[in-house]
Amino acid sequence: MNDLLKRLAGLTGSTPVLVAAYDGFDRLRYANAAFRSAFFIDEREEPLWSEIMRRNFSARRGTVIRAPDFEEWLVGTQSRRGKLGFRAFETDLHDGRWLWMTETVEADGWMLCIASDVTSLRPDERTVRQDRDFAIKASFTDELTGIANRRFVSGRIEEMMEAAEPGRPAGCVALIDLDHFKVINDRFGHATGDAILKDFARRIQTQVRRTDCFGRFGGEEFVLVLPHTGLEQGVLILERMASLIRMTRPLPDRPDLAYTFSAGVTAAEAGDSPASLFARADAALYAAKLAGRDRIRIWRSDDTQIAS
Repeated sequence: MNDLLKRLAGLTGSTPVLVAAYDGFDRLRYANAAFRSAFFIDEREEPLWSEIMRRNFSARRGTVIRAPDFEEWLVGTQSRRGKLGFRAFETDLHDGRWLWMTETVEADGWMLCIASDVTSLRPDERTVRQDRDFAIKASFTDELTGIANRRFVSGRIEEMMEAAEPGRPAGCVALIDLDHFKVINDRFGHATGDAILKDFARRIQTQVRRTDCFGRFGGEEFVLVLPHTGLEQGVLILERMASLIRMTRPLPDRPDLAYTFSAGVTAAEAGDSPASLFARADAALYAAKLAGRDRIRIWRSDDTQIAS
């Protein structure tokens, strides 16, 4: 990989086109001078993408982010960032430039970003193009939490199945349900319930790998897609998430309020569709609830078995 990055540097070091490469953890591993200048990154820095966005938002430089709450914007953006093999979009910078940016993502999560300055091209059409991009984003976004919605997640499952390779796990899917959520709503009110849903989405999103996809189905139900991940590894990922949530106290003014989740997980099989995977994961989730909640169950073809 180092040789490849050196070759990339040789090809793009002096071009005015912005070029960068991020690894599977979204850490910047290469950026040419044009990219570093536009986003205020020192020559020897290798920051996470989220760090670049956070500090530039605070300094009102780099990408223009039209959101009153940066952290909410970040959660929503990360739930979709790098989940498509390729996407192209426009973005504007605080210095007045408009960029046409492409993102190409490999199966291991590495991302190549290339951006060209299109400030001079049909400025009268920018609003139309930007409105189009916002509409596309909204169609894939859960309105309350800002993370991906069922439509977006279903698309990622279809891509996972198309990319399945013989001899390698296609992946697995987990349905996640917050335990006793109706009790929380009834006791503390829907505003508190909404705050917990947003807290859950934010905390779980920090645990999701670039290659994974996390979204909300509606109500207190969420879904996690783990491409090229076997059941055992998927359960370990969910157990780590469950431990994190058990320790969470989401509301500063209610230090006694805690919550947990239950999950059902199933492995993708040949011929699966989003609907068939959801149905099996839902059966495992139901078994987890019957067993007492705050646990994970695996769906297997012979039976559902306790995972934790």
